[in-house]
Amino acid sequence: MNELQEQVVDVIEGLVASGAENGVQATVYRHGELIVDAVAGVADHRTGRPVTSDTLFYAASTVKGVTSTVVHVLVEQGVLSYDTLVASAWPEFGAHGKESTTVRQVLTHSAGIPAVPADLTLSRFCDWDAMCSLIASLEPWWVPGSRVGYHAVTFGFILGEVVRRATGSPISTVLASVVGEPLGIENELYFGVPASELGRVAHFEDDPAGAAMFASLPPDFPLFKSGPRSLFPNAALANNAAVTMADIPAWGTATARSLARMYAALLTDVDGVRLVSPARLQKISSLSTTGNDEMTGGPAQYALGYTVGQVGMRPVAPTVFGMVGIGGSAAYADTATGISVAVTKNRFNPTEINAFEQVWDLAAKAFS
Repeated sequence: MNELQEQVVDVIEGLVASGAENGVQATVYRHGELIVDAVAGVADHRTGRPVTSDTLFYAASTVKGVTSTVVHVLVEQGVLSYDTLVASAWPEFGAHGKESTTVRQVLTHSAGIPAVPADLTLSRFCDWDAMCSLIASLEPWWVPGSRVGYHAVTFGFILGEVVRRATGSPISTVLASVVGEPLGIENELYFGVPASELGRVAHFEDDPAGAAMFASLPPDFPLFKSGPRSLFPNAALANNAAVTMADIPAWGTATARSLARMYAALLTDVDGVRLVSPARLQKISSLSTTGNDEMTGGPAQYALGYTVGQVGMRPVAPTVFGMVGIGGSAAYADTATGISVAVTKNRFNPTEINAFEQVWDLAAKAFS
């Protein structure tokens, strides 16, 4: 066992022993090589089922980075371009002032449709065609490209429908063919989990302190306008099989190992597979939008589909890009050091990513 592996194991086992976490996966790649593959705790406290490296975890918006990666691979292949009009692939989307919206604007959260109606039901939310019809009917909150606001739900459906229209296949199928199968992680990286794999999914519990802090946010917190509060992720939603099985590319389910491997293959060659060229890597990981985020109230630091220069809300080097998921999972990479790090967990805390930050800091220090 290498020194970094030992350090990461000590951290995540300590978090489980302290009661701060139930089950955790942590993976680190560097220069295309697997350095750390660590697990601790239980995937399901009800049965005592232990976490293994192939346990699947609901990772929420961490998987927005996966959706973005699918788009980048298709751009690399010439199937799409960042300046493709969404309505050119999906004509119905062009209604109500959205006809000029580009794929780039969706990737940078500047498309102007950051919310879904407050009366959206769970059954409609899990219905792909119904969601796309709904989104096509929406009016933008601002002129596309003129402002930035986190598109918590619409991000995945818009890009997913563009991918479907451009390729003729659901984005889940495209994910498997252009990312999962080449990297050997097609059974570890999902938008919607097949029924046959549900037994591998971790069971979630809410972190009481995190849930209380989130509940204490004022009712007019901008992000609460992005959709019904009943559909804000929590342990119950993560445990809902209808949600887990639905293609919702703003969210998803994965192993830490698959997320870190995907980012590693963006940075460099991984067992003969590189997802994008070095020139494209530079484009997709560089800051594209700045200013105030209309939905979070914080800084808008987006590259093409990833946040950049911050881990969660903590500033880091401008060479760092990735995505965090509400609940505490996260995956990021650093073009300067060549590391990619992912952590998945099943104690749902919507206000912190402490486990990820500790693992990231250990990896960043080891390879600084």
